[in-house]
Amino acid sequence: MIKNIIFDLGNVLIKWDPLNVFNEMIPEDEKRKFFFDHVCTYAWNVEQDAGRTFADATAMKIAEYPEWEPYIKAYYGRWSEMLGGAIEGSVEILKSCLANEKLNVYALTNWSAESFPIALDRFEFLQWFEGIVVSGTEKMIKPDPAIYKLILNRYGLNADESVFIDDSLDNVQGANDVGIHGIHFTSPKQLKVDLKSILGYSV
Repeated sequence: MIKNIIFDLGNVLIKWDPLNVFNEMIPEDEKRKFFFDHVCTYAWNVEQDAGRTFADATAMKIAEYPEWEPYIKAYYGRWSEMLGGAIEGSVEILKSCLANEKLNVYALTNWSAESFPIALDRFEFLQWFEGIVVSGTEKMIKPDPAIYKLILNRYGLNADESVFIDDSLDNVQGANDVGIHGIHFTSPKQLKVDLKSILGYSV
């Protein structure tokens, strides 16, 4: 029996997209592609989710690419603008899970400890979880098995009684590898179908 639902946050419950800033700052497609492929890359950003400070990350990149300094500074200087609104269909599913006495609801997110307070202030539903594990605070990130084991141990959860929802296939596989039932999120509609399949009833 499934007793625990664990949500990822970014692009499951909350929209996040650096293009909200950089489509405006770098209108040229090729130049913008170079910026994300070589300067402020996905891998570089993930290190901040793992605990590296924004100041250190920014200084490192400016040293590598001094000609990109204004854009590098904007990545975290304008980070709050990259944060979009709630994904309302997912929030409705969250509400339904919370209303179900059979389910406990948690969150496990790859998110910098420096920027997570911005989200906490902006989105009331982040106060609803029974517990949240933030990678930047813990200095470990998905899909490292250790972070899944951390949330299980911290809240006394059994892996086989838990479902984890994430928009990253790698992170879903990481959950599967420690025995948690993983769901790859693509839309709220699809999530309702997948949850019904695992739970045996609709939420």
